[in-house]
Amino acid sequence: MNNLENRKITIIALFVFVSFIFLARLFFIQMIDDSYTSSADNQALRYITQYPARGIIYDRHGKILVQNQAAFDLMVVPRQIDRLDTLSFCELLNITQEEFTIRLTKAKKYSNYRASIFQKQLTGSEYAKVAENLYRFSGFYGQKRTLRIYPDSAAAHVLGYIGEVNSKDIERDSIYKSGDFIGISGLEKQYEQVLRGERGREVLMVDVHNTVQGKYMDGELDIAAKAGVNLISTIDLDLQKYGESLMQMKKGSIVAIEPATGEVLCLVSSPNYDPNLLVGANRAANYQLLAQNDSLDPLFNRALMAKYPPGSIFKIIQALIGLNDVVINENTGLTCNKSLVGCHNHPSAKNLREAIQMSCNPYFHQVFKRLINKGYSTNYFEDSALGLAEWHEKVSKFGLGQRLAIDLPSLKSGSIPDVALYDKIYGSRRWAYSTIYSVSIGQGEVEVVPLQMANLAATVANRGYFIDPHLVKEIDAEHDSFIHYEVHNTDISKKHYEPIIDAMQSVVDKPGGTARRARIDSIIVCGKTGTAENPHGEDHSVFIAFAPRDNPKIAIAVYVENAGFGGTWAAPIASLMIERYINGSVSDTLKESRILDANLLSQPIEN
Repeated sequence: MNNLENRKITIIALFVFVSFIFLARLFFIQMIDDSYTSSADNQALRYITQYPARGIIYDRHGKILVQNQAAFDLMVVPRQIDRLDTLSFCELLNITQEEFTIRLTKAKKYSNYRASIFQKQLTGSEYAKVAENLYRFSGFYGQKRTLRIYPDSAAAHVLGYIGEVNSKDIERDSIYKSGDFIGISGLEKQYEQVLRGERGREVLMVDVHNTVQGKYMDGELDIAAKAGVNLISTIDLDLQKYGESLMQMKKGSIVAIEPATGEVLCLVSSPNYDPNLLVGANRAANYQLLAQNDSLDPLFNRALMAKYPPGSIFKIIQALIGLNDVVINENTGLTCNKSLVGCHNHPSAKNLREAIQMSCNPYFHQVFKRLINKGYSTNYFEDSALGLAEWHEKVSKFGLGQRLAIDLPSLKSGSIPDVALYDKIYGSRRWAYSTIYSVSIGQGEVEVVPLQMANLAATVANRGYFIDPHLVKEIDAEHDSFIHYEVHNTDISKKHYEPIIDAMQSVVDKPGGTARRARIDSIIVCGKTGTAENPHGEDHSVFIAFAPRDNPKIAIAVYVENAGFGGTWAAPIASLMIERYINGSVSDTLKESRILDANLLSQPIEN
């Protein structure tokens, strides 16, 4: 009896085990391994990804900066290919049979049953030729998507570009799949989540001749794509294009800001490139050509990433801190003692206005010494360290030595030297003012990026504060959390800005001013020149300004590499930009022609 009972239990256990194996295999086939269902269903159904239209970017006046154009990918499902006329197919696509074999092998490695891209980014006309012949080539079909197009070929460094996602992008955010596009630089990258939209799906019925018969289940399984959100940028397209034309055949940048709002009106980096080059099937090849241009480096955004010595424009900050700390007043006169530091020929400044107007180096050498050596310690080295620490904190409030909170990636912070830096270079208590005096005139270890220079001009225009510079003016209510701009105060009394502004007006208007070429008859321009020393060649030409003096509409920084004195090139470029923005045209066409025709790339351009 026991043997019979044991035999029954064994048979039941075996039956349960076999049933479990069968059910597990069935579950795997149906729920996990879709190759069986794909090989059957894909004979009749085609799942088409609906790519969303990416958000359009406009300038501040509603002009289109970047929009979309139709393009097509040719997709392949290797398992569905049947008796392909390879020769005719290759002739249709203008590819070799070797290229065909490489692409098909790659598709098979990905999946025999799932669609993958065989040829990407065909234009509308190219695809039309292919589409009318697809009935002859089973296993292939067209996939519609959109590509970017730049109607004015402007603002490449602002807008950025998009490209296909890589494995790291997919790992970082599961919303992406192979073949998707993502913002790689500029606003395209910064506002990717807003611009990209949401992918959709369409299920179609296809017959044995590769011809679409209609929607499956009347479209009940379809999911509509959701277009990306449009952005209104702060850029003034006319001013941007004008700035780019003025900087042709020059290295450097122009940044203009509306002081009252922090809105960036233009951001020019030169040499520039046509953003349309980084769109379409030739994008990779064009990128390599641009990237390999080492001497000009057009992909490099100088406005945000190039770190330069500010030169004499830094004297504005020294003067403001000096006034605030009461080491000088607006009537302080100091001797132009060239034994302290070199200077051009001019009489000694009788007051602060003249010192800024004539850009006297020894004057600001002495101001900086008073700021650093305040007698906090009887030890000269300790006193210098204490003074520098206090000075560094005050300079930082102008947004220098740190990354400004602009809504663009890749901005550099520049450098304002502190005690830790000099201790690292020279050793603790082994340096003093006499070691670091070049900082007094914006040389030595001081580095700023052009955006910070324009922001300095905006800060003075506002009499002591700045708003985070930004490039997006408006976005829909659902995404307004992406926009957040703070106000930053320098903590320097507003009264100290007026004598500085008087001096900056004299720089442009008065005889002996270093920026007479920036004068505009109908507009009061306040500015400051700089000539930044370059040990590798010709000095750099620098100018910052704002206008008009009262209720300023524009603050600007112009930096021209290897162009010499700031008043020669940077100042007139800034004046043309200011007049164009405020008046809509320029009055001095001879000045304009001189700038437009100038080729400064023929000079040494080592970095």
